[in-house]
Amino acid sequence: MRVLVVGKGGREHALIWKLRQSSLVDEIFCTQGNAGICELAECIDVSPEDIEGIIGFSKNVDFIVVGPENPLALGIVNELPKKTFGPTKEGALIEADKSFARELMKKTGVCGPKFKITNDYRTAVAYLDEIEYPHVIKASGLAFGKGSFIVHSKEEAQKILKELMVEHKLGEAGSKVVFEEYLEGTETSFFVLTDGKEILPLVTAHDYKRLLDNDEGPNTGGMGSYAPHDGVVDIGEIINKIIEPTLWYLKREGVKYKGVLYAGLMLTKEGPKVLEFNCRFGDPETQPIMLLLESDLLPALIATVEENLKEIHSLKWRKGFSVCVIAASKGYPGTYEKGKEISGLSRVKNAVVFHSGTKKVEDKILTNGGRVLGITAYGNTLESASQLAYNELQKIYFDGIHYRKDIGKV
Repeated sequence: MRVLVVGKGGREHALIWKLRQSSLVDEIFCTQGNAGICELAECIDVSPEDIEGIIGFSKNVDFIVVGPENPLALGIVNELPKKTFGPTKEGALIEADKSFARELMKKTGVCGPKFKITNDYRTAVAYLDEIEYPHVIKASGLAFGKGSFIVHSKEEAQKILKELMVEHKLGEAGSKVVFEEYLEGTETSFFVLTDGKEILPLVTAHDYKRLLDNDEGPNTGGMGSYAPHDGVVDIGEIINKIIEPTLWYLKREGVKYKGVLYAGLMLTKEGPKVLEFNCRFGDPETQPIMLLLESDLLPALIATVEENLKEIHSLKWRKGFSVCVIAASKGYPGTYEKGKEISGLSRVKNAVVFHSGTKKVEDKILTNGGRVLGITAYGNTLESASQLAYNELQKIYFDGIHYRKDIGKV
């Protein structure tokens, strides 16, 4: 088969790395890609958001996997042939519009934080006198991991609201905001494949969203992750109380959801509560998950699209743990410089380096994004996997390299 992967980041590198191992795959193509992806796939000069360009290229391939949320929210699956993995535009609303997701949860009884939604700046500011702090303010639209803010005072909340609703620092994503009760507990990332009828769970993962050690600093797209996040959830309970009601509601509304459904959960004393829904594989959770997956990924993706997931009874997982540590550019998630030369990649022997923001210029690998690399290692224990990832990371250098020192360290 000839497979096209839409996207160009670390998640897509991990998916391509895994798909490359399939006996069913003859060729893999990727939209733009990065320096790492282009070693495994033929990178085409089409942006992941260029729906028309992807439609034009799609006649050259047998199967398409959409990685990022933005093309899904733009409706790429609605426009492509029925050989594309990912939900339709209507299904992608579960991530693209947080207010839609919260209203869905309210109607289905899926547990989440108490919330309020508004698109009026004056109403939002007035509401600050009614809430307890800390509190969470989220941009309702897509913000690529940078639209959630924990505020500890009215003054801090006013600043965030002004940036989102008046200064439009996140564009239209912040024109509507969601206020959410601050929840305490342990976060976990819960993934399933679904063909609209059947549900096939993947291993859980733990994501580190904050920039700095000890979960301090601003939110990012993710500074690292590990899998599995063992012993923290009852899989049956999550499927029965969260996944199934969500899919039932979407189906009732005329949406047959096919693809990945990713629930970001907070495990509280009262039980699991949904922080957010996402319509795609996580980044950087996909990196350690793919390192643990022993089964061929492609048949499961095809069965999802063809609504035949019941034939994939289960997936086989490698015992042990996998840890991914993100190496980021100085200044991320704010302003950062690109074009820094990366050295030491050839010295890494005991981990897989998944590229996110990189490009190759002549014989040099340069930084080309905020999150640059995901050093991903396997170990029999979480501690050994974490230690190995950090040992291999020490071999890599670029000017301004930044990474957390506590990924996988419980």
